[in-house]
Amino acid sequence: MRKEDININVTLDDANVCEQILWMATNTPDQGTNGSKAMSLSFWDEDGKGTAKMDLWTKKMEIHEMKAFCIETIAGLADTIRQATNDEAMAMDIDDLCRRLSQRLKQEMEQQKQ
Repeated sequence: MRKEDININVTLDDANVCEQILWMATNTPDQGTNGSKAMSLSFWDEDGKGTAKMDLWTKKMEIHEMKAFCIETIAGLADTIRQATNDEAMAMDIDDLCRRLSQRLKQEMEQQKQ
């Protein structure tokens, strides 16, 4: 049996607002500490049969970055559905949603440049 570790360190300011997120994992190409502006962590509670979720983002995270992060997180769930359940129809629905959201974000960013 093999064991892997994932460590997450969060620094908060005096008002408990996230300043910094650092993480490292034992099974990554770069064995060092990695910085991040945001994270989303979900666990399936086998006893409660529900999801325990933790979302954090730093003060440095810009709005368009947060929207892109959320879109990419949702897109990753399409891959999870494909691999875990072989439900291609559900995965394609999620992919379609992500395409629409990505297009909307692109339009918003173009409007902000004007």
